Amino acid sequence: MSQELYTNVTIFVMSVLVGFEVISKIPATLHTPMMSGANAIHGAVVIGAILIALEAQSPLFYGLAFIAVFLGSVNVAGGYVVTDRMLTMFSKPKKPKNESDDGGDK
Repeated sequence: MSQELYTNVTIFVMSVLVGFEVISKIPATLHTPMMSGANAIHGAVVIGAILIALEAQSPLFYGLAFIAVFLGSVNVAGGYVVTDRMLTMFSKPKKPKNESDDGGDK
């Protein structure tokens, strides 16, 4: 294995450990706003996967790039759906319209 591969694996492992430490320290009340910010980060991940796909040289790498773009896109879409559901929990419930109320005097 090359020195570049060792360096890349080391950077990946360190980023996983730092990411876990940062996420584990966030209180539960901040998860909804943080999820919205994470959607923007995942959008950058999708763009990065597309850029890597441009450099692919074999069908295996094309397949891996497609899977990376697909999973990143699903993650972005799912994040927005979950964020929308969480935000609707904090909105005021709509009043049901009373059919007998015409708005006039009785």
